[in-house]
Amino acid sequence: MMEFVTLNNGVKMPQIGYGVYQMPPVETERAVNDALSAGYRLIDTAAAYMNEEGVGAAIKKSGIAREELFVTTKLWVQDISYEAAGTAFERSLQKLGLDYLDLYLIHQPMGDFFGAWRWLEELHRAGKIRAIGVSNFYPAVLANFCETVEIKPMVNQVELHPFFQQEAALATMKEYGVVPQAWGPLAEGKHGIFTHPVLTKIGEKYRKTAAQVALRWNTQRGVSILPKSVRAERIAVNLDIWDFALNEAEMAEIAKLDLGHSEIVNH
Repeated sequence: MMEFVTLNNGVKMPQIGYGVYQMPPVETERAVNDALSAGYRLIDTAAAYMNEEGVGAAIKKSGIAREELFVTTKLWVQDISYEAAGTAFERSLQKLGLDYLDLYLIHQPMGDFFGAWRWLEELHRAGKIRAIGVSNFYPAVLANFCETVEIKPMVNQVELHPFFQQEAALATMKEYGVVPQAWGPLAEGKHGIFTHPVLTKIGEKYRKTAAQVALRWNTQRGVSILPKSVRAERIAVNLDIWDFALNEAEMAEIAKLDLGHSEIVNH
């Protein structure tokens, strides 16, 4: 079973995907193969991860029909300009071995990101990208961006997990019809998330792990999530979150875990 979120242009995106951040190229193909075998259909990579070829190789070998897959990659900082975006996009497409992308994101609000966005809009209109979006855009930047551009971003991929919940950012995204997508939904393993007493206690009731509770909590906030693991059994477990739902009291209990800041990165 897979839940989907509908983007502001009508495209349906799986609510849970598999991320390959910090994954060595040699390991990427095997891990993506495990993820596809487990049932993931959204695969998220980036030019900066240096492993687009591994993702492409796994997709090719999987034999899964292209239209069943949702592939995301991102435009890295040195290519964030109107002049460089088109070439960078073609390079990523070539490495992935694909003839179109499902989602292309501007990785950071740096450089001439308005210029780069104009290229993305053109590629989107030409049918080379089904959806376009941004990553790591904080609320004020996102609001200014949405008020300025012709086509509003469909997705904003940011850090979202029980210890950094970003409610204000979610409210801004909702206002502009931008779907929030979580990188690091398991806080990159920090804060003892896998054995956290609050998450573990809630999980016992549903026979779920603390990690599954954290992932389910985010999906119930309307967030798309990208959990990452290199272990096949953990990859499969992270996907198994659709057969239970947290109640309001449990959602409120998890809300109390918010530290209000990131301990992973300071942009």
